[in-house]
Amino acid sequence: MDEDATTYVFDASNMILGRLASHVAKILIEGQKTGSQDRVIVVNAENAVVSGSKKAVFATYRKKYELNHARKGPFFPRMPDKILKRTVRGMLPYQKKTSGRNAIRNLRVTIGCPSHLSGEDLPDGHEMGDASQLTRSLPQKYVQLGKISENLGAPMNRLRGES
Repeated sequence: MDEDATTYVFDASNMILGRLASHVAKILIEGQKTGSQDRVIVVNAENAVVSGSKKAVFATYRKKYELNHARKGPFFPRMPDKILKRTVRGMLPYQKKTSGRNAIRNLRVTIGCPSHLSGEDLPDGHEMGDASQLTRSLPQKYVQLGKISENLGAPMNRLRGES
C-alpha cells in the first residue's frame, strides 16, 4: 500500500451523475499518471440525480438495459451503485490502456453510507472530496438514480438495506 495515497470520499446526494462521474474519473486517472494510487469512495449512490424529464430518462436507461441479449450480454447494470461505477468506467480509457483498468480498481461505490464514513471523523488517510465545483442547484426536471433502478427492476430490498 502506498504511503502517500489518499482516499477521497464523495457524497453523491443531490449531485448530478455526469458531473460527479467526470470529476471522479479525473481524480482516478491523475492518480494513475502520478503513481500515487489515490482511491475514491462514493457513498449514497442512490441519491445521485440525472437531469431530464422522468419519461425521457427512464426511456434512455430502459433502452440501454434492453439493448443486448438477456442471457448472452453484454449486460447493463440495474443497481444504482453499479450504474454509477459503469458511468465512471465510460469516462476512463478502460479498453485501450491498462491505466484505465487499474484506475477503476481504485473506485468503490456504495448504496447508503457505511458507519465508518458517516459523520465528521473520517479514518486516517481519508478526506472529503472537493465538491465545490460539483454542487449546483438542482435542475427543474431530474430523476434520482434509485428511481431509475426501481424502474429497471432492481431488487429494491437490497436498495433499502433489507435482507
